[in-house]
Amino acid sequence: MTNPSTTSWAIEKAQRLQQLPPYLFVEIDKAKRRLIQQGVDVIDLGVGDPDLPTPPAVIKTLQETAEDPANHRYSFTEGLSQLRQAIAGWYQRRFNVILDPATEVLPLLGSKEGIAHLPLALANPGDVVLVPDPCYPPYRSGTTLAGASVSAMPLLEENGFLPDFGSINQKAARSAKLLFLNYPNNPTAALATEACFQEAIELANAYQVVIAHDAAYSEIAFDGVKPISFLQVPGAKEVGVEFHSLSKTYQMTGWRVGWVCGHAKVVAALGELKSNLDSGIFQPIQFAAIEALRGDQASLGEAVATYQQRRDVLVEGLAKSGWEIPKPKAAFYVWATVPGGGPSIDFAARVLEQAHVVITPGVGFGAHGEGYVRFSLTVPTDRLQEAVSRIANIL
Repeated sequence: MTNPSTTSWAIEKAQRLQQLPPYLFVEIDKAKRRLIQQGVDVIDLGVGDPDLPTPPAVIKTLQETAEDPANHRYSFTEGLSQLRQAIAGWYQRRFNVILDPATEVLPLLGSKEGIAHLPLALANPGDVVLVPDPCYPPYRSGTTLAGASVSAMPLLEENGFLPDFGSINQKAARSAKLLFLNYPNNPTAALATEACFQEAIELANAYQVVIAHDAAYSEIAFDGVKPISFLQVPGAKEVGVEFHSLSKTYQMTGWRVGWVCGHAKVVAALGELKSNLDSGIFQPIQFAAIEALRGDQASLGEAVATYQQRRDVLVEGLAKSGWEIPKPKAAFYVWATVPGGGPSIDFAARVLEQAHVVITPGVGFGAHGEGYVRFSLTVPTDRLQEAVSRIANIL
């Protein structure tokens, strides 16, 4: 028998992985780390990872419940009933939407996990998933991993970065199983209108397409704006679901806790898939999530005020150097046209190499993101001011 240690043979990734482009933020992080290793002071306005602390009461709840050995065992995929009830209660208070905690709510290991798995739960190879462009990358990657095909819905500035449902390819619509929406939007920070959601519901009914709305940024809004929920619109729960996350609302990105809610059959399908893939959320984190949803909400208001101040520092600071950018009304991103035009990757690379500031090229979010770059407001104000000064020097 041949000695295995001396035999050379190729190990190839599955074709489904080979079809995926490099994950944008990983590639940006490599370039950032290279400069940091050289001793360069880099300011990262790339990934949207809040720098503000998790509320103290949430941390205290985690500490206390983690000390109880009863919470050290396997959890259940469907999550604690107390957490599902807390989620339903939050939805009723915030949006006046009534949810059945037993059948219409499912906790997730962060909303990204559920979003990426939803095509696997609903779509078959050869089916179509309608995906906004530009978009949060897991809408596309989850579709590809499920063996389905992506049909892009362009989000154009002249349409307020809302889909033009009337221009959707009819053949793609007839083959579609799922349609993703995301408002407040990442990366554009655009807000949805009730009319937009109504059009989506009409399309869903006409073609029997499930709507999946990602509302992760619904609580980060400025100038008195209160973003709406897809599930607030009549008929929405009959055709789709909404994803939410504690990551951005309560500065809990690393905790990995979110949920999906809405159409009971869609929620059940994702739950069935998850029961084969994971064993639920660590119970002390679930108790901490309950505290976040039911406890004092003062930290949320403070966080929103901080992001609004940072938005003004960035936009007003760059305007002084001649780069005019509209102030976003929601999310903690600023979506800006590349000054003077040209490829977004080239401009982002120039800003990184010359100003030592990380920004995200718009094309990384899809072909229709070309010509734009995205700034994240998740660094302290003094560092943001320094970033503005550095960028102004190279413009």
